[in-house]
Amino acid sequence: MSAGEYNGRDIYVVTDNIVSPLGNTTGANFAALRAGKTSVQKHHYKEIAPEAFAASLFKDNDSFYKGDGVDYTRFERLAIASASEAINNSGIDTGDDKTIFILSSTKGNISLLETEEDNAGLHQRVSLATSANLIAAHFGFPSKPVVVSNACISGVLAIITAMRLIRSGEYDTAVITGADVISKFIVSGFQSFHALSNEVCKPFDRDRDGLNLGEGAGTIILSADNKYSGSIKVLGGAVSNDANHISGPSRTGEELAGAINNALKDAVVAAADINFISAHGTATPYNDEMEAAAITLAGLQNAPLNSLKGNYGHTLGAAGIIETVISLQSLKQGLLMPTIGYQENGVTHPVKVCTAVTEIDAKTFLKTASGFGGCNGAIIFGK
Repeated sequence: MSAGEYNGRDIYVVTDNIVSPLGNTTGANFAALRAGKTSVQKHHYKEIAPEAFAASLFKDNDSFYKGDGVDYTRFERLAIASASEAINNSGIDTGDDKTIFILSSTKGNISLLETEEDNAGLHQRVSLATSANLIAAHFGFPSKPVVVSNACISGVLAIITAMRLIRSGEYDTAVITGADVISKFIVSGFQSFHALSNEVCKPFDRDRDGLNLGEGAGTIILSADNKYSGSIKVLGGAVSNDANHISGPSRTGEELAGAINNALKDAVVAAADINFISAHGTATPYNDEMEAAAITLAGLQNAPLNSLKGNYGHTLGAAGIIETVISLQSLKQGLLMPTIGYQENGVTHPVKVCTAVTEIDAKTFLKTASGFGGCNGAIIFGK
């Protein structure tokens, strides 16, 4: 352990939920991953892309909230579905003014730009603040919701934001929901970067050639209430920025390594105490190279590591939350999920990629994320 002790409030994981093409609950999703399932497949949706593309998409909207008379969008109904399951299983009071709702998304209702007339009403409707207010009102949160939209670290940053708000004493409980749905706008954007693979992606592999996109939502509920003291804790987190390029990551990995080291310091945990890593692992040539270098710089190259992008695709603003929830289950059940698609090391600084369901005796894990604009996030959970 590091010298010194953090004197703030302990923050516990109350409950969580995942709604994805692999299942509508955390349990269903974890079981699907244990069985080696992936929801990534080729799709021929001309309204999204002129050519076939590989992604993880819902086959229908049966998993989504059906509505209560409010004209929710598909994105909002997905977020509500995930949050509902978690809230119903938590016993928390959403009407308590010491409870905050945080919405994480990168694109939200951006697809409305493709289908609706451009006017002031559309500008209001496409705003993430509008979505957050509608979802918060649905559950009866009295406090103004918080929106976190910072590229692909949005989910991790939303959890860190909740941690900091609870530590400050401003709130006692936080409901964090991340969601994104795939649209023509999103697919065309990633295609313009030549960042998409035509097959199931291969994180950290020698033959990796790009990422898959995915739809999904995840929710985590955190609380400082000591009645949850037997639960897993959020130990610490940190963010950084490369200041390198609008889309390309750092050349050295030093900035993500800095976020990891600051997260370790914040959590009062040594690198040797991290039992596994839930990596960002997008399977793009530059991200995986940078992330492996960062993990090595932080002294964590021997920690078992996985990426779930081959199971879910990249779910954008939901990714950090969905992947954290799966890691929480790994911590509880002592089982680390494999990295689908990985066969042979393809990064300059080799990392210990998990390739099969593995029994582990773990007490702590690290979740990393990186995104466009050079943003990086790292967060640590522990028993």
